[in-house]
Amino acid sequence: MGSHHVEFIHDVLITIHANIRELKERKNFADPEELDHIEAKLLTYSEVLAILRFSADEFGIDRAELGL
Repeated sequence: MGSHHVEFIHDVLITIHANIRELKERKNFADPEELDHIEAKLLTYSEVLAILRFSADEFGIDRAELGL
């Protein structure tokens, strides 16, 4: 995989992980109405990461190279 593509994936993963951290912090102080929304977003981010891992495996791309 070209270094430009790897950098792109790294940037996306950094953003996803930063968003997950932020949501987990917000979860500690969220009211019940907001908590469902936060949980849904966390689940979505987890699914995106799982899809990226699965796709990397399917294409024979080393997960470690991508930061997965």
